[in-house]
Amino acid sequence: MSVETQFSQYANDYNNFNIIQQIAAKALVRDINNKPKNILEVGCGSGQIFKYIDWQFDSYTAIDFSKSMCELHPKEKNLEVFCYDFDSKEFFDFLDGKKFDNVVSSSAMQWSKDLSKLVKKLSETTNKIDAVLFTSNTFKTIQQLTNKNSPILSLSEIKDSFSKYFKCEFEVFSYNLEFDNNKDLFDYIKKSGVSGGSSSLDFKSAKKLYKEYTLNYLEFEVIFVKTISKL
Repeated sequence: MSVETQFSQYANDYNNFNIIQQIAAKALVRDINNKPKNILEVGCGSGQIFKYIDWQFDSYTAIDFSKSMCELHPKEKNLEVFCYDFDSKEFFDFLDGKKFDNVVSSSAMQWSKDLSKLVKKLSETTNKIDAVLFTSNTFKTIQQLTNKNSPILSLSEIKDSFSKYFKCEFEVFSYNLEFDNNKDLFDYIKKSGVSGGSSSLDFKSAKKLYKEYTLNYLEFEVIFVKTISKL
């Protein structure tokens, strides 16, 4: 199952399962102190960043590759939602000539197929990026038990991609999310949008993991990126 298919399939459940994403989005918006008027959001999902924006803006452009997510996004004056894959030529063409006070992104850019290329393109549109990304240390114990590499970019890959074009501040946080039972834990993995389509297991591996995963929590690692100036 592709990442896009997974996000679309579970779009209606997403807001019930994306607990860590909501925490990250709220913290991200809280730290934006310049109250930008013209905003681009990359990977808007169903609106987890937008619902925390509590200031007046002139334009808010939100993009996501899942049509189902875009349909769930709140609608408001001066807000436009577009269905684009942020790695696509169509999105890059869309950005040509546009300028934004701030680019924001929460729990999305770690899925980029070429994050360095994406950051370079965004640097042509803005001096300011505030983003939070999951790192490959998310679900670390599951990766160890299954001998399966994370589909998510590593901490060093994320830092390197932003540091090519901006002087940045980075903050890294780890979270554990506890569950009452294994069923709830594995339902969260499937429906939260953190695992990504390429991390799905065959039946035998999934059964083995279900039996051998003894923790009552899932591990998450996120990095907050704040650009200070262009290089």
